[in-house]
Amino acid sequence: MATIFTRIVNGEIPCYKVAENENYFAFLDISPMAKGHTLVIPKKEDDYIFHLDDETYSGLMLFAKSVALALEKAVPCKRIGVAVMGMEVPHVHVHLVPLQREGDLSIEKPKLKLPDEEMAEIAKNIAAQWEQMNK
Repeated sequence: MATIFTRIVNGEIPCYKVAENENYFAFLDISPMAKGHTLVIPKKEDDYIFHLDDETYSGLMLFAKSVALALEKAVPCKRIGVAVMGMEVPHVHVHLVPLQREGDLSIEKPKLKLPDEEMAEIAKNIAAQWEQMNK
């Protein structure tokens, strides 16, 4: 059975998409640690990042970098934090989290609840930056 992330890529479940190419997909986390918290995934399902073949792993990280640079321009922050945990959904995913301080990347921190309109606006701003950078 397809993971929830594959169902998002296939358009079966709505998301706040920020970037996509042939092999990778990026969308806002619906329970963000910070405004702009983005998940980056390979479209090919795999449960564990270190089981990816080298080409997919490298491509994922380069795609995540391009999304992080767009995110940094769209959401005011000091840095973009990166985490790969992947325990909740059995599909490789990289977390990109705008940081003001190191504690912003803590999984212990309460998650934000943002209105749909704000999520849509954040996604739109990141997507616009990403598209501009990848012309």
